[in-house]
Amino acid sequence: MIFLLQSDPLAFFLVVLVLLFSLALHEWGHAIAALWMGDPTAQAQGRVTLNPLKHLDPIGSLMILLLGVGWAKPVPIHPPNFRHYRLGLFLVSVAGILINLLIATSLALLLRLLLEGGYLEPRWLLQALAVAASVNLVLAVFNLLPIPPLDGSKILQSFLPLRWHPLIWRLESSPTYAVVALLLLLTLFRQPLAGFLSRVREGFFALFGL
Repeated sequence: MIFLLQSDPLAFFLVVLVLLFSLALHEWGHAIAALWMGDPTAQAQGRVTLNPLKHLDPIGSLMILLLGVGWAKPVPIHPPNFRHYRLGLFLVSVAGILINLLIATSLALLLRLLLEGGYLEPRWLLQALAVAASVNLVLAVFNLLPIPPLDGSKILQSFLPLRWHPLIWRLESSPTYAVVALLLLLTLFRQPLAGFLSRVREGFFALFGL
């Protein structure tokens, strides 16, 4: 993202605008899915909204700008409210990921249509579409990691024995654990994770002939 600011500020600001609403849509997906499954916790806290200011996390947003990977403010849920506990946990957790994948796919399709139509200008628009699609894809895949508090941990949790669930909830609510997990991802596992995400991006864009 920083390289984009240096090379093409206009494209950078368009990407930032797209990402603001992508993060809002991601968290809105969690909130609306929770409401559908019978949990009004997010609605009571004003999170069933597309207003990005309700969803942004300052540190997570900065991480996206610096590294292309980050997070928004987690949507509060109370799983005992779900009409079907395991199904609710799964659907609420996967909702945001599916939205990011849908956004990435839509942007990649638009980019493909523009290129096939011979629209090679303005270059900043094409670059912005590519970067925004890439970041949405990375957000979706990153959130699939089965590491609390990422969405992937709750997706996995929905299939695990109930006796393991209290431990996972404790990990998710522990600030110390969250900091340690983040540091490990950014240090010890940074290179393997970056390599994996790079291969995912290459495969994704290859599907669209980009």
